[in-house]
Amino acid sequence: MEMAGAILALIGSVIFLLSALGLLRMPDLYNRIQTGTKATTLGTLVLLIGMSLYHPDWAPKLVILMLFILLTNPVSSHVVARAAHYIHQKMTDRTVADALENDEFIEEEIV
Repeated sequence: MEMAGAILALIGSVIFLLSALGLLRMPDLYNRIQTGTKATTLGTLVLLIGMSLYHPDWAPKLVILMLFILLTNPVSSHVVARAAHYIHQKMTDRTVADALENDEFIEEEIV
């Protein structure tokens, strides 16, 4: 089981490396958010599964961490992307559609 845990931890680390390369290759903020979120979520989950196989007594705590990551990572990236769209962060010229283009944000005056 320790060997399987070590292999999964290595796979998770490789996913992190590929995520870093993806961040360098993506053309705009929105694509980088998507790349970073998907890869870090998958990489973290694979790494934590590997760690739970390597140290079985840590498994309950690691399962809680996995659930927390599954719930918070996509939500936080969505909030960052909506905030970037709200401040009119420029998209790449290759973007085909903007689903939020016609949404009207309620702009409140900050006192």
